Amino acid sequence: MDNTIEKSIAKLPDAAEVKEEILAKYPAKVARKRAKQIIVNKVNEGEQVQEIMANTRTIPGILSMRGCAYAGCKGVVLGPTRDILQITHGPIGCGFYSWLTRRNQTRTKSDKHPNYMPYAMSTDLQEDEIIFGGEKKLKKAIDEAVALFHPKAIGIFSTCPVGLIGDDVHSVAREMEEKYPDVNIFGFSCEGYKGVSQSAGHHVANNKVFTDVVGQLEEEKEGKFKLNILGEYNIGGDAFEIERIIDKCGFTLHSTFSGNSEYDEFASAHTVDLNVVMCHRSINYLAEMMEKKYGIPWFKVNFVGAEATAKSLRKMAAYFGDKELIAQTEKVIASELVEVEKIRLEVKERCEGKLAMLFVGGSRAHHYQELFTEIGMQTVSAGYEFAHRDDYEGRKVIPNIVVDADTRNIEELSVEADPQRYRERKTEKEMKELEKSGMRFNDYEGMMSEMKDNTLVIDDLNHYEAEVLIEKYKPAVFCAGIKEKYVIQKSGVPLKQLHSYDYSGPYAGFKGAVNFYREIDRLVNTKVFSLVKAPWDNSPELAGNYAWNN
Repeated sequence: MDNTIEKSIAKLPDAAEVKEEILAKYPAKVARKRAKQIIVNKVNEGEQVQEIMANTRTIPGILSMRGCAYAGCKGVVLGPTRDILQITHGPIGCGFYSWLTRRNQTRTKSDKHPNYMPYAMSTDLQEDEIIFGGEKKLKKAIDEAVALFHPKAIGIFSTCPVGLIGDDVHSVAREMEEKYPDVNIFGFSCEGYKGVSQSAGHHVANNKVFTDVVGQLEEEKEGKFKLNILGEYNIGGDAFEIERIIDKCGFTLHSTFSGNSEYDEFASAHTVDLNVVMCHRSINYLAEMMEKKYGIPWFKVNFVGAEATAKSLRKMAAYFGDKELIAQTEKVIASELVEVEKIRLEVKERCEGKLAMLFVGGSRAHHYQELFTEIGMQTVSAGYEFAHRDDYEGRKVIPNIVVDADTRNIEELSVEADPQRYRERKTEKEMKELEKSGMRFNDYEGMMSEMKDNTLVIDDLNHYEAEVLIEKYKPAVFCAGIKEKYVIQKSGVPLKQLHSYDYSGPYAGFKGAVNFYREIDRLVNTKVFSLVKAPWDNSPELAGNYAWNN
């Protein structure tokens, strides 16, 4: 370990003391619960990491960083798909996530191919529809959408009022599909209150995409070494960079769920020979179900970080086992790393030893630690907004996770091998050989095993706890979402927005790594944030007096 990093670690506050200080402000009942969600990380080789409480309801009154199930279904999983026309069924206020708020980018193949992503489509339920039902208005919305756009597919997304008044979006979808047999129409029961966070919406989206979209077409793409990327949403152009690298290596990318992809690619996604998973939490369900029904193996990859990208590409090439593919992949990696290494070393000189914190949804709080490590920065605290225990501790704990009432709200599909379309992509012998070489299928080690001892792992961080962390650790950069951005920056700490990257990106792949190095270099080495001072620090904005003193 570098001396600079050793010195910075030695100066860190004791994580157990920070945890106790956080808990001391809570009522006893709240403190007991939060104690299980705040873990002082200890990683002993060969031993399991500690258990963390996750995927549990946020305590009422606490300012959480979470979103709702509708946001997870529409805003995350389906939102980046350009030619599935998506209608939000509910009041217009819920339309926030129906209008491209996450900077999911896309490129149509030609001017003839539709792109509905710039549109915000909502049934705009009013008071009378809340009282008497909104199904008639939904049918009219579908009529209008078909007349205007002639889409291949329409998705209907339920919001909280729709679930409360009992509108049946599924029966409406079936009825309208009979009216328009050339349009695949399907509904999502993704009411915001379903589940404890946006994670429930991911699961709902996975189920419906699997049952109503995947397998609808039998069209295979031309090319060898066919694969799907699951859990990449093309924020800031990430998928474009990943596509560039994959194509350069010689793989055939069939579809990306769901960044820069379209309906036909999803509908024929079962024809590939491999699924690779980026964001484990948002789409592991689909990976598992596609393996059971169609026989497609899957493993975890990470295209965030130069070394992680190289490792993932080598893993994919090794799976296919083609000598030319392996050689070309190595050639691409060597070529790309020249520029990456040059910038990395330059930036590392200015960033080494500085501290980072990451509280981001999906796998980002884990993946982005790779990029900070590459420039010598240390992640001292991290956590997810909507993770389950397996995202922290690894998939080995799944059999021990107790299914609670909130999780039971989401349908668990019973999936069996398709009698006509199931086929083994690798023989049992080939799979065992790959596993002997170190390749792990259907697995994810989780975030905690890769974090250092005496770091804090915190599930569902809130504003109060963020303020304590900033005061105690004084990090050089804090990574979170838009809701936290300005609160953190008013504390004098730069915040890197990793939900939608503010106005920059891509950060995936090799070029993305260079972009991130430079962005973090600018953030942590500017003095502007240290000069931030709230007006009330100098003089109160409001002054008052008791009436009897006048």
